[in-house]
Amino acid sequence: MLNQLKKLVPEPIVSAYHYILARLAQFAYGNPSKHLIVIGVTGTNGKTTTAYFLAKALEASGFKTGCTTTAVMKIGDREWINKTKMTMPGRFFLQKTLRDMVNVGCKYAVIETSSQGLVQHRHIGINYRIGVFTNLTPEHIEAHGGFENYKKAKRLLFEHVKTAVINADSEHAAYYAETPGLSRIAWYGLRSDKGLHAENVELRADGSRFVADGANVDLRLPGEYNIYNALAALAVCRELGVDLAAAARRLSSIERVPGRFDRIEAGQPWTVIIDYAYEPESFKRFYEALSLIEKQRVIHVLGSCGGGRDVSRRPVLGRLAGERADVVIVTNEDPYDDDPQLIIDQVAEGAVAAGKRDGETLFRILDRREAIEKAMALAGPGDLVVLTGKGCEPWMCLSNGRKMPWDEAAVAREAIQKQLAASSE
Repeated sequence: MLNQLKKLVPEPIVSAYHYILARLAQFAYGNPSKHLIVIGVTGTNGKTTTAYFLAKALEASGFKTGCTTTAVMKIGDREWINKTKMTMPGRFFLQKTLRDMVNVGCKYAVIETSSQGLVQHRHIGINYRIGVFTNLTPEHIEAHGGFENYKKAKRLLFEHVKTAVINADSEHAAYYAETPGLSRIAWYGLRSDKGLHAENVELRADGSRFVADGANVDLRLPGEYNIYNALAALAVCRELGVDLAAAARRLSSIERVPGRFDRIEAGQPWTVIIDYAYEPESFKRFYEALSLIEKQRVIHVLGSCGGGRDVSRRPVLGRLAGERADVVIVTNEDPYDDDPQLIIDQVAEGAVAAGKRDGETLFRILDRREAIEKAMALAGPGDLVVLTGKGCEPWMCLSNGRKMPWDEAAVAREAIQKQLAASSE
């Protein structure tokens, strides 16, 4: 009912409301960003990892750093899982976090900056120094009323900075580079020779190695997409005068980003990986990284989001999983007020189109815990079980605003232990 009432409020009033809130939050916490060098990271995929990589790499400067991301929050030496289930938190939360960064002596703040956050003016009252663009693919189309609106929303960040760090390999790079008011563009990429680029690239199942402007990087997160994330972080470091070799060493020391290609080890003879991937392009990149892992079968547990979010992608996700995995298990993710069984059936429709058969290579299980237990029961030595869509999110969003506590990694470990115990009897 509340959501329906909100839709009746004229857009100019809604926009003014968000703007006023942003200014109130700025003044309530004493405009903390004026004491920080703030970097915003936007794009469709890679924002969280890029922002986290950057916050860690900037520590090479000798100063404390902070970051706000979908997965993890960081203030100086303290890190914790983001429990707001928001990429870009509300203005008062965000301004308080920036104030806390100032209070502990941080010099740099990295903010994962979403299109919806920008449209709602959450960037107002934050003195961004640099904007980073990762990539752009169709996403949040329903929320923005079309791809072009989504694309324009991302550009709002670059209208508030003087320096942009842009992925030169993106087909949308020029659009953001041509934002009025920018005085400097720094580039990065793998295909283009513009700006900072990776050389001597070696992709492995457990990470990658490459050289960027003489700095050796040995990432522990696999996949070409993580090289892009690392290059973006290094390009910002170079713009800020941080020693690139020292920043590269910081990147090489990162063992994991919560919920991103997260391996679960609980004594099982098969591999289990949790990843936040939830839209078609991230699925493709995720599977490219998985292709480097030696394995027997792939068992994929997935779902799709409700709440009217990009309904058209549901069968696409099912098809992509059906084409790449040996067994597909479709389950609940975040249904909100949508019918969870309908979401499952729409995803499964794509898997069926890819040749999967119900009860044999395709299973529809409403309860996500049961779905994960089914995956572990099916898994054998050398198999690969992947759980996508939730990552490290602490909640599952249900109807009528209800939230159920959720810990994908804990559920996976419990399911593994249950299966190992059953096998030993």
